[in-house]
This record gives sequence, C-alpha cells and structure tokens, in this order.
Amino acid sequence: MTNLDKTQIVNEPAQAGPSRREFLALGGGIVGAGAMGFNAGWAQNDTMIDVASVSNTSHETDVLVIGGGMAGLFAAVKAHDAGASVLMVAKGRLGSSGLTPFAKGFFAYDPAVEDMSLDEFTDAVSHSALGTNNPVYTRQTAEHSLACAKNLEEWGFFESNLYNASFSKPISARNIPVVERVMMTHLLKDGERIAGAAGFRLDAEEIVTFTAKSVILCTGAGGFKPNGFPVCDLTHDGTIMAYNIGAKVTGKEWNDGHPARTVNAAATYDGWGDMFDQVPNTLGIGVRHDLGVELNYAAYVNGNPIQGGPGSPVQSTAEGGPYRPTEFSVEANRGGGAEESGDRRSSPNADNNGPSDGPPPGMSSSPVGGASAGMAIHKSEGLVPINERCASNVPGLFAAGDALGSHMCGGIYTQIGSSLAGSAVQGAIAGEASAEYASSVEVPAVSSETLANVEDEILAPFKREAGYGPAWVTQTLQGIMIPNFVLYIKKESLLRAALSYIEELRDHHMPMLRASDMHELRLAHETANMIISAEMKLRASLMRTESRCSHFRLDYPEVDDENWRCWINIYRDEKGSMRLEKQAFDAWPAQAQ
Repeated sequence: MTNLDKTQIVNEPAQAGPSRREFLALGGGIVGAGAMGFNAGWAQNDTMIDVASVSNTSHETDVLVIGGGMAGLFAAVKAHDAGASVLMVAKGRLGSSGLTPFAKGFFAYDPAVEDMSLDEFTDAVSHSALGTNNPVYTRQTAEHSLACAKNLEEWGFFESNLYNASFSKPISARNIPVVERVMMTHLLKDGERIAGAAGFRLDAEEIVTFTAKSVILCTGAGGFKPNGFPVCDLTHDGTIMAYNIGAKVTGKEWNDGHPARTVNAAATYDGWGDMFDQVPNTLGIGVRHDLGVELNYAAYVNGNPIQGGPGSPVQSTAEGGPYRPTEFSVEANRGGGAEESGDRRSSPNADNNGPSDGPPPGMSSSPVGGASAGMAIHKSEGLVPINERCASNVPGLFAAGDALGSHMCGGIYTQIGSSLAGSAVQGAIAGEASAEYASSVEVPAVSSETLANVEDEILAPFKREAGYGPAWVTQTLQGIMIPNFVLYIKKESLLRAALSYIEELRDHHMPMLRASDMHELRLAHETANMIISAEMKLRASLMRTESRCSHFRLDYPEVDDENWRCWINIYRDEKGSMRLEKQAFDAWPAQAQ
C-alpha cells in the first residue's frame, strides 16, 4: 500500500456543463466559487506531462541513505567506513535539506569539563521529560556527541553558516554518490525485509528506483506546511512511506511550540534569519523544559497578544494549564525558541564570550503560534526503534534523527543543541548497524510487476482528467488542523470533529489529487503524506487521556501515571486500517501490549 493507494486512484471523467472559468463568471467570482469548493479545488487537469515518455533509471547499493541532512551525512559516512557500498538520495541538496541549515547549536558532552555524569544527565532529562524519554537514546547522544563534534570540526563544519561544503568533504573523499532533488514516495520490500525505494526527479520527467540490502531513513520530521518556521517544506515523507509497508510509528500526540514573530509572521527568514546567519557552535549541559504549549494555553485562556521572551509580562502564563516541574521555572526557561541557537553566544546582540541578554530568535515582541504546526518535539516522533541501534520492526529498515521516534528527549525539549547532536549520533549508529545487516543478506529481488505498480501509483495524479489541486487540499487541511483549539489545546469533541474532516480528505480528496507538472506531482504526494500524518496526530491525541509535556487536554488536564506511563505506537493492519497500541516507557516494542 502507498500514500496514494493505487486501488483508490482512478481516472475521473471530465466535468459536464460550463467550464470552470464560465462557472466563476456565472457564480459571482472567486469568493462565491471558493465557498462551493471550486476555487483552485476541483478542476480539469491540464497536464503538461506525457506519461508514456517518463523515463526510468535504477541504482543498486548495499545501503541506501534517504536524506541529505546531519543524520544522513553520518549514516552515509559510517556505513561506508564499515565496509558497505553506500548511495545517498535527497529531496533537497546535501547540507541544505530539511531543518539542517537552521540548526546551529551542537551539544557536545565532554566528561573532562562537565560536572554532571552521564547517569546524572540521563536522570535529569528523564525528570524534565516526565518519563517520556527513552534513557538509552538520551545517554547514547551524550556519550557519543563529542566524537561526532570532532568529526565535524575536521570537516570544517564550525567555520561557516552554510553546510554544503563541509558535508561534501567526507562524502567526496569516500566517493559516495549523491542523487539530489528526488522526491521519494515508496519503500520496496522483498518478502518481509526491505528491498529499496522509489521516487521521481523534481527537475526531469524520470522515475528513479533504488535496490538496496538496507535503507536508512534520515528524512527528518514534518508539519502541515505552516508559515514562519523552516519546517514548511517537510511533510513526514519517510514516516508515511515506512508506515505504508508495515513499520510502526510513535510520538504523534506531542507538539512542538516554535512561534513566529508578529511582524511579517509568514516570512521564515524575517523571523529566524539571525539563526540562519550564525556559525554553528558547541554547547555543554543545560537541562531545560521547553517548547511545550504553555503560550498556547495562555492565549486560549487570556486571549491575544501574548508577550514572549525573557522579561515578558505575567500575561504569558495562566492559572492551570500544562504541568511544569517546579525546578524548571518559567523564568529560567522562558523563550525556548533558541533551541538550536545554543547559549546564544552568536546572537546579533551578544559577543562571542557570554550569553545574550536579548530574547532568542522568534520570541521578540508578540509571538505568533502555529509556526511549526504538525511537528512534534525533535526526536519524539517517527519510526519506533526496536533496539538501541536505530532498527525498525521492518528487517533492514533503519531510521535516524527526526525520522526516528527515539524519544531522546521525550515529549518536551530538554537539552539545547541535542537535536543536531542526536541526528549525528543516531546517523552514525544506524550507518554502522545497516552496514552490518547488509553484509549478512543477499541482494533483494523486486518483481517487475511490483515496480510497474509503483510507477502507476507515482504517476497517477497525471492520469486523472480532473481532480483536486494539492495546494487547495493542503489549505483545507491547514484550516482543520492548525487552529490552537484543535492541535494544541485539545478536547475530545473538537478532536473527533477534526478527525471526521481528515477522514473525508483521506477517503474522498486524496484519491482524486491531480498534478500538471513535476512540481505539482511532488505537492500531490506531500499532501497525501500530511493527511495521513494528521490522522495519526488526532488519533494519538484522542487516545492519550491525560496531559503530559507538550500534549495538553482540557478535558484531562492532569498527568496520569497510573494509566499513561507509556508511548503510543501506530501501525497499519492487514486491511489497511490505522491501529494504535501502548508501549511501556521501560520496554522495547517486543514487550508492547
């Protein structure tokens, strides 16, 4: 099964009656037509692609790394160094994929200078995260972070705010091929194990197939294409591809609370450019309790505007609301938007020898919520790991970074710079593990029938004579999911109402997505991924009948340790339905009930 299920994709007949242009004129213009669902929604598909002329290319490798960010870099390097042939493929450009260009703080635990042991650090994170973290991955990140930082220093990473040159250095030295600007849509299986992946080029009419003994998803997180934050081009592609072939997914109820600035709120660079322009640095231990939904709750209770950043007035808080451990006071932690800018030594109003007195990026003046809508706290969502080596429940399929639901920090952001460091560490571990796995299996076989079906599913939006534009469906989804009272401040009645709308998009609109060119084909597949991700978020939020960390329920406002010291995993059953299960905080999935 795929995100654009072939059984649901059919050629729709052309509409009878007046053309869309004639209907708009008769109906009183764009406003009236938009209310009827015609404006940029259902329309004739004026495709510019001759499907019969779309070419095919294929590649074979031991380890396929999908993603060109920090996790992908270390996965490729370490898999190669472990003796595997490696190939990288990325939707963007090496070092410019996903959130990597935005990340500037790199947590590096140095036992020679820190006054906290690895055990003490792990325990502190577990306390802040209210038990939602996986201590194995918490400790793992700290333990190996310094070695990864030294690798990056050798490659020149800490010398520039742009990462392509430093990332290219170890990749070029090892002659690891990199295929850029390819939208991956399918993971392939040989029986129960992974066999490769398929997708299409964004700049050419070409389908690309990769046969691989092992695959590492370094595809990052995703959202609902919100405005004002760098997550706007990530749509959980890897997560949904893996879910469609049987991988388990976790962490969908958590929410990331990054805001945007009131002025030019939709302009990502205006809000966060002072982080993009920074040169990355290394950071020490600083356990916090950040990026939850406290500002969202204050806005819900008190109304707007809400002031953010250090020194903001009492209006930023409200009686009741999300629980915060007393030692992580609001004043000590306020303004967690600096999450990847470290101790802000490189902020515009700071020297390079001490912390800044000013607010972190995105938190000055009155913040606007929803800028990272659809994304969970870093490392808290993604594929369920079955062990400490980043393996999923699908043999041969690994994940790292934000594509792995490692719960490294749990359902709240606890350590500045740990997201970037965690991606590096997990990429390295997944690379070595995947190379070891690849050395123990034969080259997989994928039938020509399977490849033909995949091609049909990839190109189906081109074949539709009429259908819904992906941009229109995305806007509809945003209107359903992004409101503060649906995604962040939750209660059963509104979650169920939103789920009904999302199910309608899944069952009726997703099978009718159309595309006229390669760019719109990308949008169609991204839109399908967002719809499934939205369903996951709503179902997980309904299931967790408590409030904890970045998940807040108005109708269940208390932490419930008796029933909810567990993660929620999501999987697809034999009939294609979405199922949810509990996994105890102290158990690997094999012990889940």
